[in-house]
Amino acid sequence: MNRFPMLAAMTLCSLMSAPLLAAEPVPPLTGCAAKRQAIMTQIEQAKAHGNSDQQAGLERALSKVTAHCTDASLRKERENKVLEAKHEVSRRQADLEKAMNKGDSEKINKRKDKLAESRKELQEALDDLDK
Repeated sequence: MNRFPMLAAMTLCSLMSAPLLAAEPVPPLTGCAAKRQAIMTQIEQAKAHGNSDQQAGLERALSKVTAHCTDASLRKERENKVLEAKHEVSRRQADLEKAMNKGDSEKINKRKDKLAESRKELQEALDDLDK
């Protein structure tokens, strides 16, 4: 009689855990598929808010992405954005060094702020690279 409750508990546990084991996580969309999904989400939001002009623009964007987007071209575009951001960081760094050599504290602070902004943009471009 002791075996029955234990067997029933084991059966119940295995039945309840089966759906958890069967459900595999869906990998996040990347590349053009992610871009299309983001636009479709924005279209739904525009519809919900009754913004027909925005919806029409997003639908045009979606048709262009569907027709012309390739993962390779999107990757290349994002790589170019990273290169531009790196160039901007280098330029801002040089501007800061010039200001530091002159000793103008106001210009130094402005250049530091600009450099921080450029570094943030570079990080965002790097983060977008694998999306």
